[in-house]
Amino acid sequence: MASVQIPLLLAEHTGGLRRMEVAGGSVREIVEELEKRFPGIAGQIHQGGKIRPTLVITVDGQLATAGLDTPVGPSSEVCLLPFLGGG
Repeated sequence: MASVQIPLLLAEHTGGLRRMEVAGGSVREIVEELEKRFPGIAGQIHQGGKIRPTLVITVDGQLATAGLDTPVGPSSEVCLLPFLGGG
């Protein structure tokens, strides 16, 4: 199972859990599994099939450039990170 890191801004939806093991072969499947465990969290992660602009998702330290379709391996680390803009 992949190790998933949840940012503080979403921890209220997970009962305070910030790291957990989740099965899934893609970011989409990981989010679907999170939704089963924590109803309502998927809407905080994506909208209309697109990752919300307030989040960045990485898989094994690389940006999830394929969005929800980004592959996830059984020993991958998936991080949901708050997007920090700059200027």
